[in-house]
Amino acid sequence: LHMGKTMREDLTVVARYIKELYPPEFSVFSTYARFYHNYFASQAKESAESHLEDRDIYLLLSWVHKIYPKDMRKDLVLAEELEKVKLGSLLPSDLIKKLEKKYLDSEEATIKNSLNKCLDKEIQRWKEDKEPEKINGHFQSELLGIFVIQSIYSGQKRAKDISAAVGEELSYRLSKELPAFLKSYKDAFEDFKEKSKKHGYYKAILIANINNCWNFRDYTEANMAERDENKASILSILSDIENSGFDVLLQPLFVKLKPLYKKFTENKWDSSNEIMSEIIKTTSKHISDLQTLKDPFYRAVVEKIHTRLVKDYIVRLLKRKFSLKTPAQQQNLAQNISKNAADLEAFCTSNGSQATWLNSALPKLAEIIRLQDLGAIKIEVATLATTYPDIRKRHLEAFLYIKANLSRGELKSILGYLADSTASTPPGAPLFSSINVS
Repeated sequence: LHMGKTMREDLTVVARYIKELYPPEFSVFSTYARFYHNYFASQAKESAESHLEDRDIYLLLSWVHKIYPKDMRKDLVLAEELEKVKLGSLLPSDLIKKLEKKYLDSEEATIKNSLNKCLDKEIQRWKEDKEPEKINGHFQSELLGIFVIQSIYSGQKRAKDISAAVGEELSYRLSKELPAFLKSYKDAFEDFKEKSKKHGYYKAILIANINNCWNFRDYTEANMAERDENKASILSILSDIENSGFDVLLQPLFVKLKPLYKKFTENKWDSSNEIMSEIIKTTSKHISDLQTLKDPFYRAVVEKIHTRLVKDYIVRLLKRKFSLKTPAQQQNLAQNISKNAADLEAFCTSNGSQATWLNSALPKLAEIIRLQDLGAIKIEVATLATTYPDIRKRHLEAFLYIKANLSRGELKSILGYLADSTASTPPGAPLFSSINVS
């Protein structure tokens, strides 16, 4: 710092006052600048070749890349004169590379150690009989969800402050380190999930860990290139953690709903409105316990519930438990299905589901039951298959079992509209392909 200040002040005096006392061919400023530079460079080289602490390496690299070539030349007069001299770097390139490697190795190890300590502390917190902390009404770990990202971001910023190239290299290294850390996090989470089901705050801790994934997602999307294989790996691990947590949170609900759905076929849909009300009431109570999820995850879990509610309803329609011979009976069932579908859609939408692609499934099935004209049925089947291209003959055949007044020829004609092949591309969010027909 003393040398840098002295060099800047002295050269400013030379540029403003001394230079004009000599003829131009004497190159007075150039002579002064080279002598100052050579001495400064020799001292820097001597420092670089001695044993340096990490912070000394950082400071020396900052002088080499930033302070000396940039900050020293902020004075307009000095910058103009120094540009003519072209002094070069404070250190030889091979020595700079050696210092950069030392710095990067040390910074990478420091951040890795910091992340591992964070995870160890977090695992210890899970073992305590305490509710996770809340941030803006959502369970979350400040240690994992915020501090880890801050550690990585701060490391990258420090490196970038040295030079863009050093920043890029550290970012590249950390982009490989983050998947390894998240893999350890995932393993620890799975271990807790399996072994701590009797923990007093089991559900709250699951929710906190799902919420933790948001900051990692946000950071990854904002800071990693789309083609970076580490980005795909990180997002995949985060999805595994999220879905694993969702499965545990939703399992009790689906267990409660199973006997309710069975009532549809047991009662031959005679009291379907009452059954649907019971399903909605049970689901509503369960959803209220999930509001401590961050908004994107809350919407995701509601959409998972929405999908499951529609799918389980379709499963009951495909069970071949009963058939209706008269158009009047079929008309009555179609009305019941339409009413149930409307109630289900209203409930899921009011709770934040944006899975609008599900909304036409049950009304279209109801319409196929209601229609009696063969041509009209075929058109509706074709529309259904366009909307849900993963529906197959086995699904439609099981469903049409309800329409007992169809002849074999008519049934064969309708089924001809669908392909048996499962090789075609399924939709982004498949519905029928996840339904097995017995």
